[in-house]
Amino acid sequence: MIKKISISLSAIVLIISSFGNNTFAQNTDPVEKLAPNSTYPSAFKGQTRIAGIKTQEAIQAKAIASGLKRPWGIAVLPDGRLLISEKAGVMKIASIKGEVSEAITGLPAVNAAGQGGLLGLTIDPEFTKNRMVYWSFSEKSEQGNLTAIAKGKLSDDEKKIENATVIYRANPAHSSTLHYGGRLLFDKKGDLIITTGERSTLETRPQAQFLNSANGKVMRITKDGKASAGNPFLNQADALPEIYSYGHRNVQSLAFHPQTGDIWTAEFGPRGGDELNLIKAGKNYGWPTITYGIEYSGAKVGDAIQQKEGMEQPVYYWDPSISPSGMTFYSSNIIPEWKNNLFIGSLSGKHILRLELKNNKVIGEERLLTTENQRFRAVVEGKDGALYAVTDEGRLYRIGK
Repeated sequence: MIKKISISLSAIVLIISSFGNNTFAQNTDPVEKLAPNSTYPSAFKGQTRIAGIKTQEAIQAKAIASGLKRPWGIAVLPDGRLLISEKAGVMKIASIKGEVSEAITGLPAVNAAGQGGLLGLTIDPEFTKNRMVYWSFSEKSEQGNLTAIAKGKLSDDEKKIENATVIYRANPAHSSTLHYGGRLLFDKKGDLIITTGERSTLETRPQAQFLNSANGKVMRITKDGKASAGNPFLNQADALPEIYSYGHRNVQSLAFHPQTGDIWTAEFGPRGGDELNLIKAGKNYGWPTITYGIEYSGAKVGDAIQQKEGMEQPVYYWDPSISPSGMTFYSSNIIPEWKNNLFIGSLSGKHILRLELKNNKVIGEERLLTTENQRFRAVVEGKDGALYAVTDEGRLYRIGK
């Protein structure tokens, strides 16, 4: 049973609306008004600062709960409620009316320092039968810290996770408390797609290019943490068989296209150069060899090149950074103009980003909830056709009709 906790929040209601015949007729100047950090040329037209678009229907955005403690991930339960992870190491369940449960315990200890903690989570495709939950977290060991994947059963009374087991560890470990990645989702075949970061330091950064390291990667594993059949490096010597793609910096955004099933990710660049990528098996996404960003100090990254043969270009990039975190495609018919659009939570940008795609290219960009002054950590589509988002400041939002 859910116990309602006290929430000291005056409901915030926004109406996002504009008028016109269609979104294509409402293109505006690019939504980014700030100067870029670099003068690097893009690889193709429309790779950055595409024309802005505006949602035509009246959309209500409402904070339905507050008081969450650094929420990080959201999974939609079969009955429409939301399973939410909190950075310190517990989960909670929220109703779509904003009622929040007490803490669900029984998870392994997390190292919540820096960017670590209890991160993304997802539920088993057969959750109604087995009640299994899977999550990503930062684990501390004698060798350092690493991204780990665990699973466990949500008890019938929804108060604890039973028989929690770590099924995968992204080695090597390092003392850094940054860039864990941390998203995970099940694909249509029942395999887990998981994301990791390259742990941020100059020492660990090159590991994004190393096929014997699990850092800076997109992985595909089974429910037991083994390499999935058909993985691109399954039979390659000196390569981890669980690797699906490599050359990533810090992937905190992961979603499947509702029509094609393609894997899409977004990752943090350094100072500028946040990327949206279409993930293909075995491909190299370039970090730290190529990037559209610069160092936080203002210095160049490596040889300051943006293109190299054998390395994939981002479908889209942002400069300045928006800090893309959890994301989702919209598949409902409730808001037709949003159909198959991509929504990304923005941390430093403090908004929810809407991208319209066509033929795997971005053709329009909109920024929602910009006046809320919240760091949007994750966004998912609910069973009711609304979007639900959590913020670092502890709010849960409903965005829809």
